[in-house]
Amino acid sequence: MVTVKEQYESYPYPERDPKDEKTRLITGSPSHPLEMDHWLWRGNRDWSRPLRVLVAGGGTGDGLIQLATLLTAAKKPYEITYLDLSTASRAVAEARAEVRGLSGIAFHTASLLDAAEYGTFDYIDCCGVLHHLPEPEAGFAALRAALAPGGGLGFMVYAPYGRSGVYPLQEAFGALFEGLPPQQRLARAQRLVADLPEGHPFGANRNLGDHHASDAGFYDLLLHGQDRSYAVPELLETLERTGWQLAGFTTPALYDLAQITEVPEGMDAATQMATAEKLRGTIRMHTAYAVPAEAQNTRAAPSDRKLVPHLRGVQRAALAKAVAQGRPLPVKMGGVQTTLTLPKGTAPLLAGIDGHRSLSEIAQAARIDPITFGTGWAQVHKALEPWGLLLYSSLLR
Repeated sequence: MVTVKEQYESYPYPERDPKDEKTRLITGSPSHPLEMDHWLWRGNRDWSRPLRVLVAGGGTGDGLIQLATLLTAAKKPYEITYLDLSTASRAVAEARAEVRGLSGIAFHTASLLDAAEYGTFDYIDCCGVLHHLPEPEAGFAALRAALAPGGGLGFMVYAPYGRSGVYPLQEAFGALFEGLPPQQRLARAQRLVADLPEGHPFGANRNLGDHHASDAGFYDLLLHGQDRSYAVPELLETLERTGWQLAGFTTPALYDLAQITEVPEGMDAATQMATAEKLRGTIRMHTAYAVPAEAQNTRAAPSDRKLVPHLRGVQRAALAKAVAQGRPLPVKMGGVQTTLTLPKGTAPLLAGIDGHRSLSEIAQAARIDPITFGTGWAQVHKALEPWGLLLYSSLLR
Protein backbone atom coordinates (compact mmCIF):
# COMPACT_ATOMS: atom_id res chain seq x y z
CA MET A 1 0.00 0.00 0.00
CA VAL A 2 1.16 3.52 -0.77
CA THR A 3 1.31 5.31 2.58
CA VAL A 4 -0.43 8.61 3.22
CA LYS A 5 2.93 10.38 3.40
CA GLU A 6 4.09 8.80 0.11
CA GLN A 7 0.86 9.84 -1.59
CA TYR A 8 1.12 13.48 -0.59
CA GLU A 9 4.82 13.63 -1.42
CA SER A 10 3.92 12.52 -4.94
CA TYR A 11 0.66 14.44 -5.26
CA PRO A 12 0.41 17.39 -2.82
CA TYR A 13 -3.26 18.12 -2.26
CA PRO A 14 -5.11 20.20 -3.13
CA GLU A 15 -3.01 21.10 -6.16
CA ARG A 16 -2.01 24.76 -5.89
CA ASP A 17 0.33 27.12 -7.75
CA PRO A 18 1.86 29.71 -5.38
CA LYS A 19 1.91 32.30 -8.19
CA ASP A 20 -1.89 32.33 -8.11
CA GLU A 21 -1.74 34.06 -4.70
CA LYS A 22 -1.05 37.29 -6.57
CA THR A 23 -4.52 37.24 -8.13
CA ARG A 24 -6.93 35.36 -5.85
CA LEU A 25 -7.64 34.24 -2.30
CA ILE A 26 -9.34 30.88 -1.79
CA THR A 27 -11.90 31.15 1.01
CA GLY A 28 -14.14 28.54 2.55
CA SER A 29 -15.04 26.59 5.66
CA PRO A 30 -13.85 25.96 8.26
CA SER A 31 -11.36 28.59 9.49
CA HIS A 32 -12.91 31.76 8.19
CA PRO A 33 -12.53 34.13 11.20
CA LEU A 34 -16.12 35.40 10.99
CA GLU A 35 -17.41 31.86 11.07
CA MET A 36 -15.05 30.91 13.90
CA ASP A 37 -16.25 33.82 16.02
CA HIS A 38 -19.89 33.00 15.32
CA TRP A 39 -19.65 29.33 16.34
CA LEU A 40 -16.96 29.34 18.99
CA TRP A 41 -17.05 32.70 20.79
CA ARG A 42 -20.69 33.89 20.53
CA GLY A 43 -19.61 36.54 18.04
CA ASN A 44 -17.82 38.51 20.75
CA ARG A 45 -14.17 37.46 20.67
CA ASP A 46 -11.68 40.12 21.79
CA TRP A 47 -9.56 40.20 18.64
CA SER A 48 -7.01 42.52 20.24
CA ARG A 49 -5.74 39.40 22.02
CA PRO A 50 -3.37 37.39 19.80
CA LEU A 51 -5.04 34.30 18.38
CA ARG A 52 -2.86 31.23 18.82
CA VAL A 53 -3.67 28.80 16.00
CA LEU A 54 -2.71 25.23 15.14
CA VAL A 55 -3.19 24.12 11.54
CA ALA A 56 -3.08 20.35 11.95
CA GLY A 57 -2.39 18.57 8.68
CA GLY A 58 -2.28 21.79 6.72
CA GLY A 59 -1.58 20.29 3.29
CA THR A 60 -0.87 22.85 0.60
CA GLY A 61 -2.26 25.58 2.81
CA ASP A 62 -5.81 26.64 1.91
CA GLY A 63 -7.00 27.06 5.51
CA LEU A 64 -3.69 28.49 6.63
CA ILE A 65 -3.51 31.11 3.87
CA GLN A 66 -7.15 32.13 4.29
CA LEU A 67 -6.89 32.65 8.03
CA ALA A 68 -3.53 34.42 8.02
CA THR A 69 -4.53 36.68 5.11
CA LEU A 70 -7.86 37.74 6.61
CA LEU A 71 -6.40 38.37 10.08
CA THR A 72 -3.54 40.36 8.53
CA ALA A 73 -6.01 42.44 6.51
CA ALA A 74 -8.04 43.10 9.67
CA LYS A 75 -4.83 44.05 11.53
CA LYS A 76 -5.43 41.42 14.22
CA PRO A 77 -2.49 39.70 15.97
CA TYR A 78 -1.96 35.97 15.56
CA GLU A 79 0.56 33.15 15.88
CA ILE A 80 0.09 30.11 13.65
CA THR A 81 1.77 26.71 13.93
CA TYR A 82 1.52 24.56 10.79
CA LEU A 83 2.00 20.77 10.92
CA ASP A 84 2.02 18.29 8.05
CA LEU A 85 3.77 14.99 7.31
CA SER A 86 4.41 15.85 3.65
CA THR A 87 7.47 17.96 2.86
CA ALA A 88 6.13 18.55 -0.67
CA SER A 89 2.82 19.90 0.66
CA ARG A 90 4.61 22.03 3.23
CA ALA A 91 6.82 23.53 0.50
CA VAL A 92 3.74 24.64 -1.43
CA ALA A 93 2.15 26.16 1.69
CA GLU A 94 5.38 28.00 2.57
CA ALA A 95 5.71 29.34 -0.96
CA ARG A 96 2.11 30.61 -0.92
CA ALA A 97 2.71 32.40 2.38
CA GLU A 98 5.91 33.93 1.02
CA VAL A 99 4.15 35.27 -2.10
CA ARG A 100 1.61 36.98 0.16
CA GLY A 101 4.27 38.28 2.53
CA LEU A 102 2.57 36.62 5.51
CA SER A 103 4.42 36.45 8.82
CA GLY A 104 3.71 34.88 12.19
CA ILE A 105 3.66 31.31 10.84
CA ALA A 106 5.93 28.51 12.09
CA PHE A 107 6.15 25.54 9.71
CA HIS A 108 6.89 22.01 10.96
CA THR A 109 7.03 18.62 9.26
CA ALA A 110 5.23 16.57 11.89
CA SER A 111 2.16 14.51 12.74
CA LEU A 112 -0.96 16.04 14.27
CA LEU A 113 -0.78 13.21 16.81
CA ASP A 114 2.09 15.20 18.35
CA ALA A 115 0.09 18.43 18.47
CA ALA A 116 0.34 18.92 22.23
CA GLU A 117 4.14 19.02 21.97
CA TYR A 118 3.79 22.41 20.28
CA GLY A 119 1.76 23.97 23.10
CA THR A 120 -1.91 24.80 23.48
CA PHE A 121 -4.01 26.74 21.02
CA ASP A 122 -7.08 28.99 20.98
CA TYR A 123 -8.13 27.58 17.64
CA ILE A 124 -7.30 24.35 15.81
CA ASP A 125 -7.91 23.83 12.09
CA CYS A 126 -8.06 20.23 10.89
CA CYS A 127 -9.67 20.04 7.48
CA GLY A 128 -9.80 16.77 5.56
CA VAL A 129 -7.21 14.97 7.69
CA LEU A 130 -8.74 13.00 10.55
CA HIS A 131 -10.49 10.54 8.26
CA HIS A 132 -7.10 9.56 6.77
CA LEU A 133 -5.56 8.47 10.09
CA PRO A 134 -5.16 4.76 10.95
CA GLU A 135 -7.09 5.50 14.16
CA PRO A 136 -9.07 8.74 13.70
CA GLU A 137 -10.15 8.80 17.35
CA ALA A 138 -6.50 9.14 18.34
CA GLY A 139 -6.37 12.25 16.17
CA PHE A 140 -9.47 13.79 17.74
CA ALA A 141 -8.03 13.06 21.19
CA ALA A 142 -4.61 14.49 20.32
CA LEU A 143 -6.19 17.75 19.17
CA ARG A 144 -8.31 17.95 22.30
CA ALA A 145 -5.10 17.69 24.36
CA ALA A 146 -3.68 20.67 22.46
CA LEU A 147 -6.67 22.97 23.00
CA ALA A 148 -6.39 25.96 25.34
CA PRO A 149 -9.28 26.81 27.70
CA GLY A 150 -12.04 28.62 25.82
CA GLY A 151 -10.80 27.37 22.48
CA GLY A 152 -12.39 25.40 19.68
CA LEU A 153 -11.84 23.18 16.65
CA GLY A 154 -12.82 23.71 13.02
CA PHE A 155 -12.82 20.45 11.05
CA MET A 156 -14.01 18.58 8.01
CA VAL A 157 -14.49 14.83 7.68
CA TYR A 158 -16.02 12.86 4.85
CA ALA A 159 -19.69 11.85 4.84
CA PRO A 160 -20.87 8.58 3.23
CA TYR A 161 -24.00 9.22 1.19
CA GLY A 162 -22.73 12.05 -1.00
CA ARG A 163 -19.66 9.94 -1.81
CA SER A 164 -21.55 6.96 -3.15
CA GLY A 165 -19.47 4.95 -5.58
CA VAL A 166 -16.13 6.12 -4.19
CA TYR A 167 -15.35 3.37 -1.72
CA PRO A 168 -15.96 0.35 -3.99
CA LEU A 169 -13.53 1.88 -6.50
CA GLN A 170 -10.96 2.59 -3.78
CA GLU A 171 -11.16 -1.06 -2.70
CA ALA A 172 -10.96 -2.37 -6.27
CA PHE A 173 -7.98 -0.19 -7.15
CA GLY A 174 -6.25 -1.15 -3.90
CA ALA A 175 -6.52 -4.83 -4.85
CA LEU A 176 -5.48 -4.27 -8.46
CA PHE A 177 -2.51 -1.98 -7.93
CA GLU A 178 -0.80 -3.46 -4.88
CA GLY A 179 2.94 -2.80 -5.09
CA LEU A 180 2.73 -0.24 -7.90
CA PRO A 181 4.13 3.30 -7.47
CA PRO A 182 1.68 6.23 -7.32
CA GLN A 183 2.23 7.34 -10.92
CA GLN A 184 1.36 3.92 -12.37
CA ARG A 185 -1.65 3.61 -10.07
CA LEU A 186 -2.94 6.93 -11.33
CA ALA A 187 -2.54 6.15 -15.02
CA ARG A 188 -4.23 2.76 -14.77
CA ALA A 189 -7.07 4.01 -12.59
CA GLN A 190 -7.80 6.91 -14.94
CA ARG A 191 -8.17 4.47 -17.85
CA LEU A 192 -10.53 2.26 -15.86
CA VAL A 193 -12.69 5.16 -14.70
CA ALA A 194 -12.99 6.40 -18.27
CA ASP A 195 -14.46 3.02 -19.23
CA LEU A 196 -16.87 2.54 -16.30
CA PRO A 197 -20.22 1.16 -17.50
CA GLU A 198 -23.20 3.44 -17.79
CA GLY A 199 -25.12 3.45 -14.53
CA HIS A 200 -22.10 2.77 -12.32
CA PRO A 201 -22.79 4.44 -8.91
CA PHE A 202 -19.65 6.56 -9.20
CA GLY A 203 -20.46 7.82 -12.68
CA ALA A 204 -24.00 8.65 -11.60
CA ASN A 205 -22.84 10.68 -8.58
CA ARG A 206 -22.99 14.35 -9.59
CA ASN A 207 -21.78 15.53 -6.17
CA LEU A 208 -18.15 14.68 -6.96
CA GLY A 209 -15.70 16.63 -9.08
CA ASP A 210 -12.16 16.33 -7.69
CA HIS A 211 -11.27 13.62 -10.22
CA HIS A 212 -11.84 16.14 -13.02
CA ALA A 213 -9.89 18.98 -11.38
CA SER A 214 -6.35 17.57 -11.28
CA ASP A 215 -4.25 14.43 -10.97
CA ALA A 216 -3.88 15.16 -7.26
CA GLY A 217 -7.65 15.41 -6.95
CA PHE A 218 -8.20 12.13 -8.79
CA TYR A 219 -5.66 10.33 -6.62
CA ASP A 220 -7.02 11.76 -3.37
CA LEU A 221 -10.57 10.77 -4.24
CA LEU A 222 -10.17 7.31 -5.74
CA LEU A 223 -6.71 5.95 -4.89
CA HIS A 224 -6.32 6.91 -1.26
CA GLY A 225 -5.07 3.96 0.78
CA GLN A 226 -6.52 5.15 4.07
CA ASP A 227 -9.91 6.77 3.94
CA ARG A 228 -13.17 6.50 5.88
CA SER A 229 -16.39 8.44 6.14
CA TYR A 230 -18.69 9.36 9.04
CA ALA A 231 -22.45 9.33 9.12
CA VAL A 232 -23.86 11.82 11.65
CA PRO A 233 -24.30 9.27 14.49
CA GLU A 234 -20.73 8.00 14.07
CA LEU A 235 -19.37 11.54 14.11
CA LEU A 236 -21.29 12.53 17.23
CA GLU A 237 -20.17 9.36 19.02
CA THR A 238 -16.54 9.97 18.07
CA LEU A 239 -16.66 13.53 19.33
CA GLU A 240 -18.17 12.38 22.62
CA ARG A 241 -15.61 9.61 23.14
CA THR A 242 -12.70 12.00 22.56
CA GLY A 243 -13.78 14.90 24.78
CA TRP A 244 -15.55 17.10 22.23
CA GLN A 245 -19.08 18.22 21.50
CA LEU A 246 -20.48 19.59 18.26
CA ALA A 247 -20.81 23.38 18.32
CA GLY A 248 -22.49 23.36 14.93
CA PHE A 249 -22.30 22.39 11.30
CA THR A 250 -21.39 25.36 9.13
CA THR A 251 -24.65 24.95 7.20
CA PRO A 252 -27.14 23.76 9.84
CA ALA A 253 -30.06 23.89 7.41
CA LEU A 254 -28.75 20.82 5.58
CA TYR A 255 -29.20 18.81 8.79
CA ASP A 256 -32.54 20.35 9.77
CA LEU A 257 -35.20 17.68 9.32
CA ALA A 258 -37.96 20.29 9.72
CA GLN A 259 -36.77 21.87 6.45
CA ILE A 260 -37.49 18.58 4.69
CA THR A 261 -40.53 17.05 6.33
CA GLU A 262 -42.66 16.97 9.45
CA VAL A 263 -40.64 15.90 12.49
CA PRO A 264 -42.15 13.06 14.54
CA GLU A 265 -43.03 14.07 18.07
CA GLY A 266 -40.32 13.17 20.57
CA MET A 267 -37.52 12.60 18.01
CA ASP A 268 -34.23 13.79 19.54
CA ALA A 269 -31.93 16.27 17.81
CA ALA A 270 -29.24 13.73 16.90
CA THR A 271 -31.76 11.41 15.24
CA GLN A 272 -33.25 14.34 13.37
CA MET A 273 -29.85 15.28 11.94
CA ALA A 274 -29.06 11.67 11.04
CA THR A 275 -32.41 11.29 9.29
CA ALA A 276 -31.96 14.57 7.41
CA GLU A 277 -28.55 13.41 6.18
CA LYS A 278 -30.10 10.25 4.74
CA LEU A 279 -32.94 12.14 3.09
CA ARG A 280 -30.60 14.73 1.61
CA GLY A 281 -28.28 12.05 0.22
CA THR A 282 -25.95 14.69 -1.22
CA ILE A 283 -23.76 15.64 1.76
CA ARG A 284 -20.26 14.48 0.89
CA MET A 285 -18.43 16.10 3.79
CA HIS A 286 -19.27 17.31 7.27
CA THR A 287 -17.77 20.76 7.90
CA ALA A 288 -18.25 21.84 11.49
CA TYR A 289 -16.96 23.37 14.70
CA ALA A 290 -16.45 21.59 18.01
CA VAL A 291 -15.76 22.68 21.57
CA PRO A 292 -14.80 20.79 24.74
CA ALA A 293 -17.48 18.44 26.03
CA GLU A 294 -17.95 20.55 29.14
CA ALA A 295 -18.37 23.87 27.32
CA GLN A 296 -21.63 25.81 27.37
CA ASN A 297 -23.42 26.90 24.19
CA THR A 298 -21.00 29.02 22.14
CA ARG A 299 -23.17 29.85 19.10
CA ALA A 300 -23.94 33.54 18.61
CA ALA A 301 -27.57 34.45 19.36
CA PRO A 302 -29.44 37.42 17.83
CA SER A 303 -30.86 38.54 21.18
CA ASP A 304 -27.58 40.32 21.96
CA ARG A 305 -27.96 43.76 20.35
CA LYS A 306 -24.20 44.40 20.69
CA LEU A 307 -23.51 41.73 18.07
CA VAL A 308 -22.12 42.78 14.71
CA PRO A 309 -23.75 40.93 11.78
CA HIS A 310 -22.00 40.03 8.53
CA LEU A 311 -23.38 38.70 5.28
CA ARG A 312 -21.36 35.93 3.67
CA GLY A 313 -21.79 34.86 0.08
CA VAL A 314 -24.34 37.57 -0.75
CA GLN A 315 -24.05 41.29 -1.46
CA ARG A 316 -26.06 43.41 0.96
CA ALA A 317 -27.18 46.00 -1.60
CA ALA A 318 -28.39 43.34 -4.05
CA LEU A 319 -30.05 41.35 -1.25
CA ALA A 320 -31.78 44.40 0.22
CA LYS A 321 -33.03 45.41 -3.24
CA ALA A 322 -34.37 41.93 -3.96
CA VAL A 323 -36.17 41.78 -0.61
CA ALA A 324 -37.65 45.27 -1.08
CA GLN A 325 -39.02 44.12 -4.43
CA GLY A 326 -40.46 40.93 -2.95
CA ARG A 327 -38.13 38.65 -4.90
CA PRO A 328 -36.96 35.32 -3.37
CA LEU A 329 -33.29 34.55 -2.73
CA PRO A 330 -32.06 31.40 -4.51
CA VAL A 331 -29.68 29.24 -2.45
CA LYS A 332 -27.62 26.25 -3.61
CA MET A 333 -25.48 24.45 -1.03
CA GLY A 334 -24.45 20.87 -0.39
CA GLY A 335 -26.26 19.69 -3.50
CA VAL A 336 -29.49 21.28 -2.27
CA GLN A 337 -31.37 24.07 -4.05
CA THR A 338 -34.00 26.18 -2.35
CA THR A 339 -35.30 29.73 -2.15
CA LEU A 340 -35.53 32.01 0.86
CA THR A 341 -38.19 34.69 1.22
CA LEU A 342 -38.04 37.66 3.58
CA PRO A 343 -40.69 40.30 4.30
CA LYS A 344 -40.20 43.54 2.38
CA GLY A 345 -39.94 45.43 5.67
CA THR A 346 -36.63 43.75 6.47
CA ALA A 347 -34.86 45.38 3.50
CA PRO A 348 -33.59 48.39 5.53
CA LEU A 349 -32.12 46.00 8.09
CA LEU A 350 -30.24 44.09 5.43
CA ALA A 351 -29.01 47.33 3.86
CA GLY A 352 -27.54 48.32 7.22
CA ILE A 353 -25.25 45.30 7.51
CA ASP A 354 -21.68 46.44 6.85
CA GLY A 355 -19.60 44.29 9.22
CA HIS A 356 -18.94 47.28 11.49
CA ARG A 357 -22.31 48.29 12.91
CA SER A 358 -23.93 46.41 15.76
CA LEU A 359 -27.58 45.39 15.72
CA SER A 360 -28.39 48.40 17.94
CA GLU A 361 -26.62 50.75 15.54
CA ILE A 362 -28.42 49.26 12.54
CA ALA A 363 -31.76 49.79 14.28
CA GLN A 364 -30.87 53.40 15.12
CA ALA A 365 -29.73 54.16 11.57
CA ALA A 366 -32.94 52.69 10.15
CA ARG A 367 -35.00 54.63 12.74
CA ILE A 368 -36.88 51.50 13.74
CA ASP A 369 -38.28 51.07 17.21
CA PRO A 370 -36.86 48.17 19.28
CA ILE A 371 -39.95 45.96 19.10
CA THR A 372 -40.36 46.27 15.34
CA PHE A 373 -36.64 45.78 14.85
CA GLY A 374 -36.62 42.68 17.05
CA THR A 375 -39.44 41.11 15.07
CA GLY A 376 -37.82 41.91 11.72
CA TRP A 377 -34.35 40.83 12.75
CA ALA A 378 -35.65 37.50 14.06
CA GLN A 379 -37.02 36.87 10.55
CA VAL A 380 -33.68 37.77 8.95
CA HIS A 381 -31.77 35.53 11.34
CA LYS A 382 -34.15 32.59 10.91
CA ALA A 383 -33.91 32.74 7.12
CA LEU A 384 -30.19 33.38 6.60
CA GLU A 385 -28.20 32.05 9.58
CA PRO A 386 -29.00 28.34 9.10
CA TRP A 387 -27.54 28.52 5.58
CA GLY A 388 -24.31 30.15 6.75
CA LEU A 389 -25.23 33.41 5.02
CA LEU A 390 -25.41 35.43 8.25
CA LEU A 391 -22.63 35.42 10.84
CA TYR A 392 -21.90 37.50 13.92
CA SER A 393 -18.38 38.69 14.71
CA SER A 394 -16.57 41.59 16.29
CA LEU A 395 -13.58 41.09 13.95
CA LEU A 396 -13.83 44.48 12.24
CA ARG A 397 -14.83 46.56 15.25
